[in-house]
Amino acid sequence: MEKKNANIGGSLQPMPKVLVSCRSLDGEENALAVAYCGNCSYDPPMVMVGIVPSRYSYKMIKESGCFVVNLVEKDYEKEFNYLGSVSRANENKLEKMNIKRADGSVVNAPILTDCPVNIECTIVDSIVTGSHEMFIGKVECVHANAEYVNEKGDIDFSKISLL
Repeated sequence: MEKKNANIGGSLQPMPKVLVSCRSLDGEENALAVAYCGNCSYDPPMVMVGIVPSRYSYKMIKESGCFVVNLVEKDYEKEFNYLGSVSRANENKLEKMNIKRADGSVVNAPILTDCPVNIECTIVDSIVTGSHEMFIGKVECVHANAEYVNEKGDIDFSKISLL
């Protein structure tokens, strides 16, 4: 099979569609769409999220030392697109879109309750990789809609219509 050189930016596809939620030290909450996200350790469980330092949430995450990764279902696409295209610097987008939230049970950040899976993380390290700072978060708690959790406590991702 013939090969052809392709553009190198964003060459790993598909990327997960996630919303990262956070809370500043003074209690302000925000969420943003994050393209660079993935597992990075099984034991202990850790995930990483890449945030551009110019993003409004960057300072909130850096100072609070925690974040929540919220997986997004297809029926939440409108909210996902809005949260990914409007900056908190310009408006309170969580309030404008009536984004339902609850306090994380371990970390001081909100979970987005309409998302089927919420992963609470405490930052253990970070690395600047160029355009993004990759925050490595130790998974502290995972919340999932009950219908997606089997008898062993595992999430059955085949039942979730992820965006």
